[in-house]
Amino acid sequence: MKFKLSSKDAHSKARAGILTTDHGEIPTPIFMPVGTAGSVKAVHQRELAQDIEAKIILGNTYHLYLRPGIELLEKAGGLHKFNGWKYPILTDSGGYQVYSLSENRKIKAEGVTFKSHIDGSKHFFSPESVMDIQRSIGADIIMAFDECTPYPCEYLYAKKSMKMTHDWLQRCVHRFENTRPKYNYDQTLFPIVQGSVYKDLRKESAEFISAQNQQGNAIGGLSVGEPHELMYEMTELVCDILPADKPRYLMGVGTPENILECIALGIDMFDCVMPTRNARNGMLFTTQGIINIRNEKWKDDLGPIDNELGGYASTFHSKAYLRHLIISKEILGAQIASIHNLTFYLWIVKQARLKIEEGTFTEWKNKMVKAVTQRL
Repeated sequence: MKFKLSSKDAHSKARAGILTTDHGEIPTPIFMPVGTAGSVKAVHQRELAQDIEAKIILGNTYHLYLRPGIELLEKAGGLHKFNGWKYPILTDSGGYQVYSLSENRKIKAEGVTFKSHIDGSKHFFSPESVMDIQRSIGADIIMAFDECTPYPCEYLYAKKSMKMTHDWLQRCVHRFENTRPKYNYDQTLFPIVQGSVYKDLRKESAEFISAQNQQGNAIGGLSVGEPHELMYEMTELVCDILPADKPRYLMGVGTPENILECIALGIDMFDCVMPTRNARNGMLFTTQGIINIRNEKWKDDLGPIDNELGGYASTFHSKAYLRHLIISKEILGAQIASIHNLTFYLWIVKQARLKIEEGTFTEWKNKMVKAVTQRL
């Protein structure tokens, strides 16, 4: 993997660059649609590539390990060949899923024992096994195994958890460096900064992660319910420590406002289930603001969802038609809404990149934050 910065904003810490993997180039800042089980819900790979213009998508180690299983993925030649996605893929290590399965898991220094949410069967993840699983899945960028702490979180627990995440990281790095990719392309490991919302822990973790000298770095544990102000404070603190010449990935974030503000703090990569999850429930993100398409006010609106975006999902069908589909629980409604929201998310990071290159990012960002947070 290679990363090259091309532009920096004069009035913020925003930057634009190109991240190059063996499956293609990724212009940054970038938003990565979440395809947890090898599929971005309700969206075909052709639509992801051609209409949404996604440059990279996510898979999840926990879910893919349980189903369809590593044996089948290896037989297929990795996730790229299994799902037909020809471009870069990043896999989350399963740390967040372990966090969310608090009723069905036990965490020890050796690793995590957990019960499958599918059939209740018992499984064990260690830093080493998670590296092996991600080698088999075959993502271009793979994540270190970590523990994601909840919010709020007591200081002593956050510190203990961070130390364990650091220990696990060293084991991940050792396993990663002593194994080879299973397919004919390189893989890159990203460590994850933790430390909850405590400045001293975040600083210590960012310094430790930087010292591992991997090709990219991630920030975890800042999309678990903390106030946005704390998210921004911790993000800025960590970005000021992580190496400037390597990509910075803020995991699980977030709203269009969050993305814009965190680009200004120096973040390069984002992912979140929000655009697709909210789409299925009728919430649309547009250049003018947020639409709840279920509301009666859109019943007779024959205008397009968002002319400014372009793309068939945003311009071809009317709000009234999409509302009809969503209210009627037609699958096509979830598909159109999902494609639209992802188109918007990819549009906003593409525009951010252009504004950084033009030197007008900060002024544009401030206007966009006001626009995308208002409800229509």
